[in-house]
Amino acid sequence: MSDISRDPAQMIPANAKLRRSGRRWRVLFFLALAIAVLALVGRFAMTPSGIGDRIARVSIVGTILTSPQRAQILQDLAEDDAVKAVIIAINSPGGTTAGGEELYEGLAKLREAKPVVSVVSELGASAAYMTAISTDRIFARRLSIVGSIGVLFQHVDAGKLLDTIGVDLDKVATGPLKAEPDLDEPLTGAPRVALQSLVDDSFAWFVDIVAERRGLTRPETLELSDGRIFTGRQALAVKLIDDFGGEPEAVAWLESDREVEADLPIVDYYPLPERGWWASDWLGRAARQAIGLDGSGPIALDGLVSLWQAGTL
Repeated sequence: MSDISRDPAQMIPANAKLRRSGRRWRVLFFLALAIAVLALVGRFAMTPSGIGDRIARVSIVGTILTSPQRAQILQDLAEDDAVKAVIIAINSPGGTTAGGEELYEGLAKLREAKPVVSVVSELGASAAYMTAISTDRIFARRLSIVGSIGVLFQHVDAGKLLDTIGVDLDKVATGPLKAEPDLDEPLTGAPRVALQSLVDDSFAWFVDIVAERRGLTRPETLELSDGRIFTGRQALAVKLIDDFGGEPEAVAWLESDREVEADLPIVDYYPLPERGWWASDWLGRAARQAIGLDGSGPIALDGLVSLWQAGTL
């Protein structure tokens, strides 16, 4: 060991640096611990309890995707004896076909246990309408937008653009339809046939459940299933909704037809309330950015969708 390494004067700055580093790590540890404790407290605080009988509200807003959390909440509502009815508040242009199916099936099981009524505010189209028909009764405003019964798959042919900038795409695949359609080619031939079959199969199921739930014949349903949207007034005339109104009218129906007390408190169950903690927001944004997603923007849909005005996403 050299003389310099034994010099106490040389060691003092290093020891001070180590102490500062240790303090920083302790501060970070206690900060992380505090966030964890607050998260647990907040989670229990968000669970409705101690208020007796109630009506639950589940809000379906924005683009519909599959959600294990939402599916679990619907299951829990079916098993909660304190929840006497459920209002599904809808304001959505639709979303993925799988997300709509998940909601349809979850609500079908829920309505076997207790009354479920949907209320469409501005918009209840495509997968959102798929959601609404799974309830016992559909309310909408006279000028709400509903319907858009259909399925789509969109493809962008950027071949000319890529040729202009000198980009050539190539691939090695296990079969002729793997990863089709290609971004640099038009949607034709076998890829188009395969995707049309995919769309047709999903559409057939959508039409069948609309016919079943709305008491229409299949030909009558097909006449309404060209993708068009309807105002609430038009939708009532063709039996796509049951009545005009909002949440007060839905509660009145629950009282008159399902003997649910009208003065029960209405409690939000989904989505869970925003915690409003900067740390959790920051961590969420950081996680999205870490996997290449925008930190705050919407998630783009990829695949088969049942959506009105997909271009607005």
